[in-house]
Amino acid sequence: MLPRPRYSLVILACIFLLASCTFPSARNSHQLNAASQASRDTTIISTNFTSSQSAGSSTISVVAGSTTSLEKAAPIHFYTYFPLVMKNIEDPGATDWQPTFPIRATFYYPWFPEAWNQQSIYPYTNYTPQLGYYSNADQNIVKQHIAMMQYAHIDAAIASWWGQGSQTDTKIAGLLNASAGTNFRWALYYENESTGDPSVSQIHSDLVYIHDHYGTNANFLRVNGKFVVFVYAAANDACGMADRWKQANTVGAYIVLKVFPGFASCANQPEDWHQYCPAVPTDSQGSISYVISPGFWLKGNAERLARDINRWNQNVRDMVASGARWQLIATFSEWGEGTAVEPAAQWASASGYGQYLDALHFNGESPIP
Repeated sequence: MLPRPRYSLVILACIFLLASCTFPSARNSHQLNAASQASRDTTIISTNFTSSQSAGSSTISVVAGSTTSLEKAAPIHFYTYFPLVMKNIEDPGATDWQPTFPIRATFYYPWFPEAWNQQSIYPYTNYTPQLGYYSNADQNIVKQHIAMMQYAHIDAAIASWWGQGSQTDTKIAGLLNASAGTNFRWALYYENESTGDPSVSQIHSDLVYIHDHYGTNANFLRVNGKFVVFVYAAANDACGMADRWKQANTVGAYIVLKVFPGFASCANQPEDWHQYCPAVPTDSQGSISYVISPGFWLKGNAERLARDINRWNQNVRDMVASGARWQLIATFSEWGEGTAVEPAAQWASASGYGQYLDALHFNGESPIP
């Protein structure tokens, strides 16, 4: 395996590149615990602001902006937490190893086998996964996925999570268990923010639940001792979302919100920001995050981002060169939208891992079959 550079971040100033794009229905997720789905419009927005990170904290300096009033929430419990000792992979004595920035992570969808059947279509994908139409409840499958992701130098997966007791929630413990004995870590992607505006008390309840059930697990991703939660966003979200998450997070979570227009001017800032826009090949949020997508072809719709392995190799090289602390792949296994890099018959390779994971393994310098 080729080594990837690691950096210890003490103070890192970031200047964001200006870029924008808008497209409809970019994230038509399969919500397994609700009767209907909301259409998700996605706006890519980049802007300028500065960020700094030190051991144990992260702050963002922004232009002062107005905030929406916060609801009067139910009593909130505050946790006192002590950051766990972080050690590098080179240290064989590490008791709670966690990856250091830059972290390469991918969005992962643990909603199979249910999601293979949607809208009376089976299988709900334009492609043929190498492992077949599997179940994420199968530990052997998940362990193979982890091996595939590690081959691609992916440090962590961000698992889609639709709330307490949801179908995806029932899979999380199995994902964590499958990582036992490896340096692979898991975070969650909080999806319910995309279908409405969860209250402060609901967000707080969910964060307490995540902390108590998963966040202290040795295989859960932590940064500066904080358990990592990525958060999706609706097209109409604004600073009010950042306000709600700031007020609700009294449990020491490392929150990575999805960007929206004007996010940099919000008075309340999360630990980090990311974009999820898989119908475009790349998105850069300066030195904070860089996202790449192999293609986008939602089942039953016209292809919106054609797959091109040469372009993908260049995208991987650009992601590595960015030095962004979150280097994100959208996605490992969103088969319905056709954004998966998991091995499939359509992009098989001699390695057995497929052309897209090969490119990540070689940091964009892979030979083209």
